Amino acid sequence: MRLLHTSDWHLGRAFHRVDLLGAQSEFIGHLVATVREREVDAVVVSGDVYDRAVPSLSAVELFDGALHRLADLGVPTVMISGNHDSARRLGVGAGLIGRAGIHLRTEPSACATPVVLSDTHGDVAFYGLPYLEPALVKDEFRVPRASHEAVVGAAMDRVRADLAARPDATRSVVLAHAFVTGGETSDSERDITVGGVAAVPAGVFDGVDYVALGHLHGSQTLTPRVRYSGSPLAYSFSEADHRKSMWLVDLGPDGEVDAERVDTPVPRALARVRGRLADLIADPRLTRYEDAWVEATLTDPVRPADPMARLTERFPHTLSLVFAPERPPEDPDLSYARRLAGRGDQQIAEDFVAHVRGAGPDDDERTVLRSAFDAVRTDDTVREVAR
Repeated sequence: MRLLHTSDWHLGRAFHRVDLLGAQSEFIGHLVATVREREVDAVVVSGDVYDRAVPSLSAVELFDGALHRLADLGVPTVMISGNHDSARRLGVGAGLIGRAGIHLRTEPSACATPVVLSDTHGDVAFYGLPYLEPALVKDEFRVPRASHEAVVGAAMDRVRADLAARPDATRSVVLAHAFVTGGETSDSERDITVGGVAAVPAGVFDGVDYVALGHLHGSQTLTPRVRYSGSPLAYSFSEADHRKSMWLVDLGPDGEVDAERVDTPVPRALARVRGRLADLIADPRLTRYEDAWVEATLTDPVRPADPMARLTERFPHTLSLVFAPERPPEDPDLSYARRLAGRGDQQIAEDFVAHVRGAGPDDDERTVLRSAFDAVRTDDTVREVAR
């Protein structure tokens, strides 16, 4: 059975205020053409279909068009909700849409109810694990602690139990939206840290033939059977070096996996340049970036006049301007943003406690801080879903 694995469409998202709806529409057209031309048997979409819980009308219209085009091909599609989606909204009409061969899996309680497709070698069971917010699903999965590893592990226990009750020749595919240990992150992914730990070990998915992951925006192979497709478009300059693609996966009669990357259309190249303003404007080596979307980091000791206007004369598609003045590391005037770079909310709070009273928090205080951050993040999630 030939599968096309994609995820993280983020329909409706912009790139530094540049509307990407046209590029996203082009991607959908490319996906449909790939399904047709490469004789794909099933499409799997591993979450974050939309960029927000309440998407724009134009994003919904693009999604609606994608569903119709996939259904017209007669090729089944299995799709789960991600942490950016509203699972309840995405799942509206799932039963009716399923009759057209578009199978939406947004309910955590249904994770062990697969979509079963068949080929000449027998059945393939597709299990959809939508994004599992630990604080919201821990009771459903009866886990003592609200952690990503606990809830995903419990969901996979249900999957393996269902699979064990099926004929021995049944092959299996799991769609999951999670941060799996070993994956490389990008700036454009929403943090899903809970209890200070967001990662799920890849071993949680043992026992199935292929795991189609979503959430991380870079295409990655964690094991031959566990892969991220990555987002089809770049959504931050941290993805400037990404090769955007989908996975074309051939699942053999005994569960063998053979995967090929299929590149997706690039609306415009990304470039990150760094240096003093005068050097960036004059450097002949940067000519190749003149038509790219550019993020420029200026290292001038003193902020130059009209930097954006001067940069766009050479790089007309400059979208982001960062100031990182060349100063000694011990310089007390280092910007607040630079001092906080790479630090999470928990570490920033602990540093503040240490700064105010001269000593950092003890273990009990760290637990209180962590619980507070988790409660706020969970409340934000609940509010967004309920809108």
